[in-house]
Amino acid sequence: MTEGAPVTTRGRGARGGRRGPYAKSAERRSAIVEAAFEVFTAHGYQGGSLQRVADRVGMSQTSLLHYFPSKSDLLLEVLRRRDQMSSGDFVRGDGAQLAGDVERQARYNEGVPGLIGLYAVLSGEAVTEGNPGRTYVTERLAGLRRDYAADFRALAEVGRLREGVDPDRAAAGLVGLWDGVQLQWLLAPDEVDVPRLLRDYLDLVILPAAADDGTEPAPPPS
Repeated sequence: MTEGAPVTTRGRGARGGRRGPYAKSAERRSAIVEAAFEVFTAHGYQGGSLQRVADRVGMSQTSLLHYFPSKSDLLLEVLRRRDQMSSGDFVRGDGAQLAGDVERQARYNEGVPGLIGLYAVLSGEAVTEGNPGRTYVTERLAGLRRDYAADFRALAEVGRLREGVDPDRAAAGLVGLWDGVQLQWLLAPDEVDVPRLLRDYLDLVILPAAADDGTEPAPPPS
């Protein structure tokens, strides 16, 4: 259906009538965010102009600013949309399932078009002075380190963290590795297996669960 076209009321009651202005506005905002997602992924925040976004949704830049008063407002909405796409139906388990959770999330991320590319571009730009995404990226990375450190501590409490492994450093290492190998995957997707590389790292710091027969866990990979 053409955007903005009225819905026929023939054969419907009062409740089935045409969409109100709020529904149309919400649809328009969603279309703008989707267009901005594509533009920022391809050109970055600095290179992705509001005019490019407006052109993709077939409106003037002035009309776009009616929905998002500034480019930074639009960026923050795109980042919220990115978080929604990343979470999907994925539910993390407790620390004991950390390796499996990380591997599944990595595979899920690869299957969502633009998800990894957008984050790689915008997180790189976030280090520049005055970038409106800086706070988002800083807080996101801090939250990931905090969450993974808690998972590593939970594993340590049940004797599954290898001797000498510090939970905070292991968490920072996991986050840094993940971002780095995703960047390599964007450039060479047929050569870089992100889930496998993350699993390899976790195998170096996490002991396997004890076997049901009481045998000792396997030694760390050589």
